[in-house]
Amino acid sequence: MLSQWLDAMVQFFMSYGPWGLVIVSFTESSFFPIPPDVLLIPLSIAQPELALWYAFLTTASSVAGALLGWWIGRKWGRPVMLRFFSESTVQKVEGYFEQYGGFSLAIAGFTPIPYKVFTIASGICKVNIREVVLWSILGRGARFFLEGLLILWLGKAAQSFIQEYFSAITVSVVAVILLLALLYTWVKQSRAN
Repeated sequence: MLSQWLDAMVQFFMSYGPWGLVIVSFTESSFFPIPPDVLLIPLSIAQPELALWYAFLTTASSVAGALLGWWIGRKWGRPVMLRFFSESTVQKVEGYFEQYGGFSLAIAGFTPIPYKVFTIASGICKVNIREVVLWSILGRGARFFLEGLLILWLGKAAQSFIQEYFSAITVSVVAVILLLALLYTWVKQSRAN
């Protein structure tokens, strides 16, 4: 039943083309369950020459939606998170913000992690709004432009490639970035001592 509803929603928004993509990208960053990739990929495959334009629209509207998520977190705080997510999930996300700060948004924006959890948590954790914008642009932009570039490069074959390998690629890239950040911090502390 839920999958039928999601399929119907995807078809509904697909019928509006780029406008549907913008709406889904904006709302998914703060409360909507459908990720924009399910519209971005087929729209880009249908018109590969517009793949990077669609990636731009998706990024820009997703960042705007992240600001709404941040505002929801600032306005209603932890209780709104606990209505939709378990206490352990909320604590885990708060731990990420304590450890990595706004960079957590870039990680969540690039990976398959539900982005809305992090945008709302950024408001709860009082992340500076400029950091929300910066890290959202970097994380979401990297994700959506990578999809756009894969479609330009692979054409229709990109859809199956993205479905099969994209999650593993994003998690691997984030793991490498985190390792480099830890190494940088360690080297910096070693030199200071």
